[in-house]
Amino acid sequence: MIAAERKNALVDAFGRCLQYLRLSVTDRCNFRCLYCLPHGVSPATGPQPLSAVELVRLVRGFAELGFTKVRVTGGEPTVRGDVVEIVGRIAAIEGVRDVGMTTNGFRLKAIARDLAGAGLTSLNVSVDSLDPDRFASITGRSLLPQVLDGLEAALAAGIPRIKVNAVLLAGKDTGEIERFMAWVRVAPITVRFIELMDAGVEPTRFARYHVPISRVEQLLEERGWSRLAHGQASGPATDYGKAGHAGRIGVIAPRPKGACARCNRLRVSATGDLRLCLFDDRRVSLRHLLHSDAQRPALEEAIRNAVAMKPAARPVEHRQRGALRGLASIGG
Repeated sequence: MIAAERKNALVDAFGRCLQYLRLSVTDRCNFRCLYCLPHGVSPATGPQPLSAVELVRLVRGFAELGFTKVRVTGGEPTVRGDVVEIVGRIAAIEGVRDVGMTTNGFRLKAIARDLAGAGLTSLNVSVDSLDPDRFASITGRSLLPQVLDGLEAALAAGIPRIKVNAVLLAGKDTGEIERFMAWVRVAPITVRFIELMDAGVEPTRFARYHVPISRVEQLLEERGWSRLAHGQASGPATDYGKAGHAGRIGVIAPRPKGACARCNRLRVSATGDLRLCLFDDRRVSLRHLLHSDAQRPALEEAIRNAVAMKPAARPVEHRQRGALRGLASIGG
């Protein structure tokens, strides 16, 4: 069980203390990553994403229930022109101690200092390859130098915790993995290799690109990297370190052993739908409870009632392949 830190902490039916909100602020993205949105996003239809005011009301409700960590996701959150304002307003909410963001990094160089000033405490940047041509083939954009400049800007701005996410895909040879290893020799970041999930990926595409994460683990051990004790900041990753290196390498499997038992998170989509589990189709609309501050008691009650349905674990047989737009809208 994850210990509760506040008297009003939200605990589910399985004794898990929920303190981490992954908050999508848009389902838009300017990349076309082959494992997520290979055809890009469709023209905007349906409800608009939550406004900054609605997002603040939402997070205040979660904070009153004991949530201390919020991660701003998408889509690509920085396509919103008000993303710095959103980060700042969330960071100012009483009870929120950690505000993170997951981004493809294309705007980081311009806004990293502003994000740091607004109170951003952690940053995850997707960099699936350090080879410019391969990066372009994966993302659909020839922007690797711009993304790396953004990472440098984030380091210079003093954002406390910076991680790089690299989805492990077929074609990523040993030399490419070793380039990441060499990078963290001098860069104080954690590079995390993530095994491709079957959720949100068409079956033929999954079969074509999937590589087991054990390949990276074997290479790390062969190159003298040592597995580190699991810390709170590791999340679902298993981290490896090596003497003389400023950074770390992490690996994330689709279903890490014991991850569901340690789950402390909920997700809210860009349009205000509460999702109890990434692999559960059920959703609870909260948007109608964000029209005024006076609705906060009703909002908190709706969240409590929904949490009673949070599953103990992802069903082994459950698959959500092809739900590409859905995954983009809830931030993974």
